Amino acid sequence: MKKTAVPSVLVLVLLLAVAIKAEAQQSPKVPRIGILEPATSASIAARIEAFRQGLRDLGYVEGKNIAIEYRYADGKSERIPDLAAELVNLKVDLIVTSQTPTVLAIKKVSSTIPIVFFLLSFPVENGIVDSFARPGGNATGLTVLSEELNGKRLELLKETSPTIARVGVFSNPANPTQPLEWKGIQAAAVALGLKLQSLNVRSGADLDVAFEAALKQRAQALINLPEAVFSMNRKRITEFATKNKLPAMCSELQAVDGGCLMSYGPNQPDLYRRGATYVDKILKGAKPAELPVEQPTKFDFVINLKTAKKIGLTIPQKVLIRADKVIK
Repeated sequence: MKKTAVPSVLVLVLLLAVAIKAEAQQSPKVPRIGILEPATSASIAARIEAFRQGLRDLGYVEGKNIAIEYRYADGKSERIPDLAAELVNLKVDLIVTSQTPTVLAIKKVSSTIPIVFFLLSFPVENGIVDSFARPGGNATGLTVLSEELNGKRLELLKETSPTIARVGVFSNPANPTQPLEWKGIQAAAVALGLKLQSLNVRSGADLDVAFEAALKQRAQALINLPEAVFSMNRKRITEFATKNKLPAMCSELQAVDGGCLMSYGPNQPDLYRRGATYVDKILKGAKPAELPVEQPTKFDFVINLKTAKKIGLTIPQKVLIRADKVIK
C-alpha cells in the first residue's frame, strides 16, 4: 500500500516555525538607554567617553548590543523637562544623568523608569533617595559629598594664598542643591576667617554682571560651586580670574588644564565609568531601589603653575607637595 505523504503545507509551517524560533534566539532585544545632561556635549565629552568605556569593559558595544539616546540641554535649564519627557516617551530602559535638576525632571514624568545618576549633591535632602543604603525609589547612583568638598576647596585656596580675606563664590540659585552647598561653604569660611561674596549666575548671560560684582566688592579670590553652568563657561571664568590676577579654585579637574589655578575633587570620569556597573546590574534585573548609592573613591588635587606665574602667585611648598598633578 502506498504511504500517505505529509502535506507540503505542514512541512512549510514547521520549517517556518523553526526559522522564526532560531531568529528570535539569535536576535535578542537590544536594550536602549538615554543620557540626559544639562551641559553641552563638548564640555563633558571626557566624562561621557569614560561612561562608554565602562560599558565596553562590561561587554556592551554601542550600536551592537546596546543603543544610546543622547540629549543635552546645552546649559538651558528650561529645556530639561522637555528632554526628560522625550526620553520617557521613547520608552528607554533607563536614563543616565547628572545634576539634581535633571533627576527631578525625569522623576516628575516617570516614577518607574530606572535612573542612574552621577555627581549628585544631597540626594537624600532633595528627596531623590530615601537613604544611601536603600534608595527606595527609581533612582540610584553616585554622589560627590559636596558639603565636605567645598570646605576643603576653600581651605586649600586659603593655604595657597594666605593673605586673602574675601572670596567671590559663583553659585546658581536655580539649582536646589546650591543653598545647601552655600550653607556648608559658609561654615568653612567662618572657621577660616574668610568673608564670602555671593555671585549668582543662572546662565552664561549672567557672567558679566557677576564679574563686575566681584570687582566692585573687591574679591581677592574666586571659587565656584559645582554646577553645569560653570562647566560650560569655565573658559570665561578662568580668563576673567587670570586677567584680574585672582586665585581661582574650580570644582572640575578639567578646568585646570584650561588655565584655572587649581581644583580639588572627585575624579569625575571615574564616577561615570563606575556608573556603567549600575546600568549593567539594572539591565540584568536589579532594582534601583535596592542598589546602594556610592561615594567617590578617587580624589585629585591639581595645580597649574603656569597660571600661578601669570597672576604673580608663588604656591607654598607645603601645598605643592600635596598635589596629585602639577601643570608646569
